[in-house]
Amino acid sequence: MSKHRLSRRKRAIAWTSAGITLSVGGALTANAVVTAPTPKLPAPSLYAGRAFDTCTAPSLSAMKAWKSSNFYGAAAVYIGGKNRGCAQPQLTPSWVKSVSASGWKLIPLYVGAQPPCQTGRSPDRIAASTAASHGAKDGADAVAKATTLGMKAGSALYLDMEPYDINNPGCNNAVLTYVRAWNRAVHAKGYWAGFYGFRSTSAAAVATAKDRTDLPDIMWYALWNHTRTTTRDWPWNPSLWTKHRRAHQYWANSKETRGGVTLTVDRNDWDAPVAITAK
Repeated sequence: MSKHRLSRRKRAIAWTSAGITLSVGGALTANAVVTAPTPKLPAPSLYAGRAFDTCTAPSLSAMKAWKSSNFYGAAAVYIGGKNRGCAQPQLTPSWVKSVSASGWKLIPLYVGAQPPCQTGRSPDRIAASTAASHGAKDGADAVAKATTLGMKAGSALYLDMEPYDINNPGCNNAVLTYVRAWNRAVHAKGYWAGFYGFRSTSAAAVATAKDRTDLPDIMWYALWNHTRTTTRDWPWNPSLWTKHRRAHQYWANSKETRGGVTLTVDRNDWDAPVAITAK
């Protein structure tokens, strides 16, 4: 994929090419698992409510207009990664400071290397032989990008993993190796490790992994069923990612006007950590 944010139709084509089927009404079955303990990290900043994500961080004036509507309280921003699909001319330390001061909570998203078996044209791919070192390098880069923007230790950083064929063992093992290494690198600097993935593919691979070592602290799952919840459609073991560790992207490509400004966004229900920004 040349861009991170694909339309619902294009993502469906990518899934079909990989032999993947998404059933909105169904649920995945997972074996009983034991959640690994969370490493000792600074206390997170929690947010519960509506959040949006859009490919390019909006202008300060757009963020001010949208804040006036009091519909959303948090916004996801793409802080880095070689597979990040959009330019970010607005995303600067001063932008982060300004929108945070106006009351917005921010969700840093890093579009890291993508699966070796994934269809599309992502310029940065995981290779089985270098998955661990690649993940460690990207995790350190995510921390560096967040730090530059004024997002401090204790913030949650989210790794974006797009759909792929999780029934391909070699591909799946490479992805999980990369994810674990990314998480360790983020933890080493005092940041929480979050994960964004799709309910029937990339998120499912993490949620059903038998080895629970070094898995993400927070699960942000994409399931476009237009249902705002982090519990009623949760398809995995109910003991996973409890106590404010879940987010649900439930609506994609929603064209909305708030405060007189129109943006196309994805809608999320959020009950999880966000960034801690410099004052």
